[in-house]
Amino acid sequence: MQPHETLTQALTTENPATLDVTAAAADPLMGAQSFAQLSREIMAAMNTVIDGKQEAVALALTVLLARGHLLLEDVPGVGKTLLAKTLARTIDCSVSRIQFTPDLLPSDITGVSIYNQQEQSFDFRPGAIFANLVIGDEINRASAKTQSALLESMEEHQVTVDGTSYPLSEPFMVIATQNPIEMEGTYPLPEAQRDRFMARISMGYPDTAAELAMLETHQSVNPLDAVRAVATSADVAAMLEVVAATHVSSAVKEYTVALGAATRASEQLRLGASPRALLQLLRAAKAAASLAGRGFVLPDDIRDLAEPVLAHRLLVERKAASMGITAADVIADALARIPVPSQPGGSASGQGTGVPGSAARRAARAG
Repeated sequence: MQPHETLTQALTTENPATLDVTAAAADPLMGAQSFAQLSREIMAAMNTVIDGKQEAVALALTVLLARGHLLLEDVPGVGKTLLAKTLARTIDCSVSRIQFTPDLLPSDITGVSIYNQQEQSFDFRPGAIFANLVIGDEINRASAKTQSALLESMEEHQVTVDGTSYPLSEPFMVIATQNPIEMEGTYPLPEAQRDRFMARISMGYPDTAAELAMLETHQSVNPLDAVRAVATSADVAAMLEVVAATHVSSAVKEYTVALGAATRASEQLRLGASPRALLQLLRAAKAAASLAGRGFVLPDDIRDLAEPVLAHRLLVERKAASMGITAADVIADALARIPVPSQPGGSASGQGTGVPGSAARRAARAG
């Protein structure tokens, strides 16, 4: 058996190479033009509120269409919660918000069984997790026990209380915000919890032009008031089917596996990319390809999404960390060393993905 053959087979099963990439376009509920129109409208609506953060907006939509969950990490006041609320406003679906605090209980999230004296039975009262889009604000201010209440729901899209499982509505997405661990009153997310998030992004401060525009337009008006829903949960479900039908070649799957193997072999890491991480990277790449108007994944999709999808899962060795080496540096080094498979026609890269700015970020780091 060739190295990594088992994982390659798993990726092949997840994304069969024989998949008909035109099947989704033929679906009467969602054609290619409808998909492109809806994705443009969602991003345009979000960009009216989130000034100068097109990359974060595109990545948030990418994660939604890849059936993943998003972790927003940065200092307070840069728009993490605003991004989550804006995405929720653009889609006409059920939304709940959980403010994580040290005294928050797991049952506040999942729900609780309450005894009904009249019926002499237990009635289940759903918790805040029962919504299409769940906003978890400052997730690392709650205890590890409360954080772990999200594990089953994020992975299996169901909640088990008192031995009974309750399915969650589809589509289902968790957008969690967290403050840097150095800040007072925070608890680090366990590795298992971080691994459940498909991608992590840091909002960063807006540039001067965007900050001036924000001061001009957001002083007396809540920017969310002008956001209207441009898609329904049924529309999103149809878009998910389009993404699921996106073709992934064997060469791209092997490239993904090679990237994962490189992180595990790195002496600068004590924990590399898990098989789940590679599966989620491939799903995110399919969503990015669909947003770019393609029915197939390019190696560039994998390269552009490698840092936001993988970096938060990797643990850097203490010695390397003391030298200033980050997980993003290790990923960039691996991408520089792994040969990029050629596409039909002899080109190793193609048109850009739906996540702008990623290529420029890699180039800046390489420089």
